[in-house]
Amino acid sequence: MAEAISYRLELIDPAGHRCRVTMSIPDPDPTGQCVSLPAWIPGSYMIRDFARQIESIEARAWGRKIELSKLDKQTWQAAPCRGPLQIVCEIYAWDLSVRAAHLDESHGFFNGTSVFLRAAGHDGVPCLLELVAPRGLDWKVYTSLPEAEGHPQRAPRHGFGMYRAPDYDALADHPIEMGTPQVASFEAYGARHELVFTGDIPNLDLERLVTDIRKICEKQIAFFEPRTRRAPFLDSSDRYVFMTMVTGDGYGGLEHRSSTALMTSRSDLPVQGRPEQTDGYRNFLGLVSHEYFHTWNVKRIKPAAFAPYDLDRENHTRLLWLFEGFTSYYDDLFVLRAGVITEPDYLRTLARTVSLVHAAPGRFKQSVAESSFDAWTRYYRQDENSPNAIVSYYTKGSLVALGLDLLLRHETGGRHSLDDVMRQLWARYGRDFYRGGARGVEEDAMPDLIREATGVDARDFLRRHAYGREDVPLAELLAQQGHALTWKASSPLPSLGVKTARQGEDLRLATVYTLGPAHRAGLSAQDVLVAIDGLRVQNGNLDKLLARYRPGDLVEIHAFRRDELRRFTVKLEPAPETECVIAAA
Repeated sequence: MAEAISYRLELIDPAGHRCRVTMSIPDPDPTGQCVSLPAWIPGSYMIRDFARQIESIEARAWGRKIELSKLDKQTWQAAPCRGPLQIVCEIYAWDLSVRAAHLDESHGFFNGTSVFLRAAGHDGVPCLLELVAPRGLDWKVYTSLPEAEGHPQRAPRHGFGMYRAPDYDALADHPIEMGTPQVASFEAYGARHELVFTGDIPNLDLERLVTDIRKICEKQIAFFEPRTRRAPFLDSSDRYVFMTMVTGDGYGGLEHRSSTALMTSRSDLPVQGRPEQTDGYRNFLGLVSHEYFHTWNVKRIKPAAFAPYDLDRENHTRLLWLFEGFTSYYDDLFVLRAGVITEPDYLRTLARTVSLVHAAPGRFKQSVAESSFDAWTRYYRQDENSPNAIVSYYTKGSLVALGLDLLLRHETGGRHSLDDVMRQLWARYGRDFYRGGARGVEEDAMPDLIREATGVDARDFLRRHAYGREDVPLAELLAQQGHALTWKASSPLPSLGVKTARQGEDLRLATVYTLGPAHRAGLSAQDVLVAIDGLRVQNGNLDKLLARYRPGDLVEIHAFRRDELRRFTVKLEPAPETECVIAAA
């Protein structure tokens, strides 16, 4: 077995947000070892060029500096040498997101794709990681990366020292949080889970979080493994870690094989002594459920394009509607199944998703399969016209999952559902992925797999709603299951057909919807509204001004486009019926 590649992570300047990573390759390529930093991180499908944050890099062998040539934006080649070869780089870590690295005097968070170089030709070699305690800071370490058993510098639980990964892919898939967070833990079917909250969060109700999140985790474990109740991450770690960065207005998550990185708003978390369940807290639980479901769906059940990942370039697949869309369907559904929210709460959340999808004309121009393929260049690079041009494989993908679930239940008289499809995916592609059975879902596999799992031919459904651009017939499908879907206007006021955004005290048009009143009149995104019929428009008073009019009225609008004042005549229309309501019939 090849000797391990070792890494040493030092926090050399927390105030300046800089760390030093030393990589040691015992058996470098004798013709000149190449090293590189990934261009993207799995789960976030956009080229991010993490190497741009490397401030300095050098190579050393046998105590002397050797030449290191840069070959492209993220790759370097060392001069031929005998091992061990050391690559030392200093990295700027000041990206407060779930995707990269962030370091200051309060904490450190590191995704491996942002800080650990890869050695070309050594991807399957074991890796050792030494985490060095920062001077003067009494921090602990939270990660699902296993401690290096048997190593003389083995890290204690939650401590600094030596950790081990079986290969680079695993090293990069166990993020690390350091600091003094608020922490709680629980067991779900014997598997340890840790909740780690970083940030200032007065009176955080950890007990309630443990109670609610445990129920969600147990429901998902039992769903995929009804017989063994075995958590999937036990193939790579003895624990699962929820790492949550808490800010004033953050939201997001990124899945990993035995952990997840989350961001949430402080106001969305429960407070001791306040038992009410807010919309924000329900959203947070949905986020937790979403990322935990990814432990099965996308971390182990993967598209063939991700088995293995190519971290140097885009990995295109038309199946993100399956991996993100189906996960988005099941996230709130499992919060409901766990008994943490009520059915009316769930139906309201579901209706909001339907409303969101139907408010955007882009769903008629792009299918969720096309959206999946174009994630790299369109979904993750949205602009003011995106609602008119693209569809989300998350939100419409979740409606495809809902529609398919309802179809399967109806066609089989309730004997089968989408649950059977997910368990079939798990048995065929996921359960053994990290046990030597790495195999991804083929691009055209779903119709046959659905038929095998349920006996239902869903080809036409997928052709029309996943690979085509038709709306999922949810009203009809829900009615068959005893629920009514109705529509109402989003507002009693007449509509301009725009989405607005605050710009200081002014109001800017963030999006002008295709064929809406503003579009027909010539207004454009980025225009700043000045006046309606001579009355000044400011942030907060648009509805008051529109309340003076009825649909069909003509109004004169003045707006700045760049620094030029323009005038438009707009014929107001009724607010569209884009607000969905779902209830038991």
